[in-house]
Amino acid sequence: MIELKSEREIRIIRENGEIVGLTLSYLKEKIKPGIKTIELDRLAEEFIVKNKAIPAFKGYRGYPGNICTSINNEVVHGIPGERVLKEGEIISVDIGVLKDGFYADGAWTFPVGEISNQAKRLLEVTLESLEAGISQSIAGNRLGDISYAVQSIAEKNGFSVVRDLTGHGIGRHMHEDPPVPNFGSPGSGLLLKEGMVLAIEPMVNAGGYEIKTLEDNWTVVTLDGSLSAHFEHTIAITNNGPEILTLPEESF
Repeated sequence: MIELKSEREIRIIRENGEIVGLTLSYLKEKIKPGIKTIELDRLAEEFIVKNKAIPAFKGYRGYPGNICTSINNEVVHGIPGERVLKEGEIISVDIGVLKDGFYADGAWTFPVGEISNQAKRLLEVTLESLEAGISQSIAGNRLGDISYAVQSIAEKNGFSVVRDLTGHGIGRHMHEDPPVPNFGSPGSGLLLKEGMVLAIEPMVNAGGYEIKTLEDNWTVVTLDGSLSAHFEHTIAITNNGPEILTLPEESF
């Protein structure tokens, strides 16, 4: 069942989303060669708690980290640990926040120092695909319009979209209906309505779209070992169009 959110509920999610955005902005300044992912996890927890919120991923279905840190060919759900970031790598940081009974969710892929032209292009295209999906999040459109927009941008640039994982509705629960696929046909699927709150999250691979899960039962990687990028915003569908709820005060 899809729960439409009231203006009050969207305001709470917006406040929580700002914490997500600020945390990502804060970590951006810390990401550099030599830092361990467990240190990023600690910094994120400290920042979120300081803002009187709860890191929502910790303990979710048994997940051990406060955030997800996925490096290079890791698509999502990488577990923070002793791994040291190296020059030229890319790292996707996914953050969830719970406060006042509502969740917000966002992700960004960051370069570690200087990265290859292919990696730069992958990050640019994945962000562009997210923006295209958000632009289609309009009452009266269909869910497939979002999915098609994301897929079109990725594939016309020679990349692929992960098909076995999706975005999702979000609100009182981290994962709510509807699933938001990153591929689809325009004009198809669920009718979009004012009050829907969605986490749109393109996962774009430099190679094929196939993925697998490692033995830790969390870390998802590309099957062919190619690079993967992940960008995500929580958005609300309003009578004025889509509103991004996970932006920090400053743009980044």
